[in-house]
This record gives sequence, C-alpha cells and structure tokens, in this order.
Amino acid sequence: MQAFVIDAFTFCRLEEQRSGSIPVADFPRLTEESANTAGVLNWTLLGGKDKLGHAELVLTVTGSVNLMCQRCLTPFAFEIDSESVLILAKNEENADEIDALLEDDEVDVVVGSKTFDVFALIEDEALLAIPQSPKHAVCPDVTLASADSTARVDAESSEKVSPFAVLKKISGRT
Repeated sequence: MQAFVIDAFTFCRLEEQRSGSIPVADFPRLTEESANTAGVLNWTLLGGKDKLGHAELVLTVTGSVNLMCQRCLTPFAFEIDSESVLILAKNEENADEIDALLEDDEVDVVVGSKTFDVFALIEDEALLAIPQSPKHAVCPDVTLASADSTARVDAESSEKVSPFAVLKKISGRT
C-alpha cells in the first residue's frame, strides 16, 4: 500500500477535497478481519472548519468487504457506509480541551499533523464500521448431510419435520 499523506491543517484551511477507491487487499489490518481480499472501498475526505472555527475533516467510506459469518461459517458481503467527523487538535492537551468543549459523542478529536496518513484513517474507519461478530441477517440453508433429507421441509406436503424427530433418528431411537 502506498502512503497518502497530507498536511491536515493546510488541507482544512484550504477546504480541500480528495476522493478515490482502494482495493481491500491494500489494507493489511482489514484483510486480517476479512474472509478474502475481494472488494473495494470508496472514500471522500473533505477539509474545513467546524462552527467554532476548529480544523475539521469529514471522512466518508463506502464499499463492500467479505466477512465470515460467525453463525454458519460462510463468507458474505458486508456493505460499509460510514461517515465520521474529526476535529483536529495541535497536541494531546489541546485535544482534551476541545473534546471537553464540544461534548459531542458523534465528533472525534484527533491530533493533526503535517504528515497525516489518510490511508490509515480510511482503514481505521472501515475497521470500526464492521461488526465485532459478523453474521448474515438470515443464514443460507446449510444442513448436515446425515439429517439433510429429514430436516428439510417436505415440498409436497409443506409440513415441517420436528427437530426432535430428526434428533431421534440420528441417535437411533424409534
């Protein structure tokens, strides 16, 4: 991954805007959390000032990442659609002062610099957007081979087989 570094305060003062697309494979920490390296993240970074005059970055990240479902252990595409507002501070003490002044949980205060790594910021945003325990909304039909024929809904009669009946057949009891 090639670094994309900006002078964060100049970027905000000049109200610059940048955007682009980066393959998931280019983000090492994100690929560790992903089922594979497929997918692309689209991003937009806007510089400006907040209502109190502090330097502000607005980062939007969208795209798709393949995650492993923790319920059925099959991969699925997870859509990222995230936006964060970052207020820039000159140092840690200044960051604490600004954070106390804002009292807004939706806005993060970070220490800005002349060598602000935008790729790391994009990767952080994507990592924060994915769930800690990813799961399908509804898992695909994954059944055990031995119970496959007895656990499925009988298409002709539309009658569900009791899970206890399936367990009884598997254990050998009649």
